[in-house]
Amino acid sequence: MTRKLLFVCSRNRLRSPTAEQVFAEWPGVETASAGTNRDADHPVTPELLAWADVVFVMERTHRSKLSGKFGRHLAGKRVICLDIPDEYDYMDPDLVRLLRAKVPRHLPSV
Repeated sequence: MTRKLLFVCSRNRLRSPTAEQVFAEWPGVETASAGTNRDADHPVTPELLAWADVVFVMERTHRSKLSGKFGRHLAGKRVICLDIPDEYDYMDPDLVRLLRAKVPRHLPSV
């Protein structure tokens, strides 16, 4: 069974698209990414939350924003905070290393 992972940051330009890329080829998962801000490249939607099995947020503020705006759509969802600050560029090697250190423990093992 495929697990659907949604990665969320503020503007969906750096951290969450990087995470989506890094785990796109991971066995047994599908990935997507979105942002909490109105000006996000791909804003979070109720449909995206319905699609996702697990939601990874980069910071606690993202979890708060999701709960405030989409609370009922999060019922029964695992929301995992990665505690990754907004100080990395897209595909920054340090960001990729951090993601590879924090995310796999929450993924299905092969």
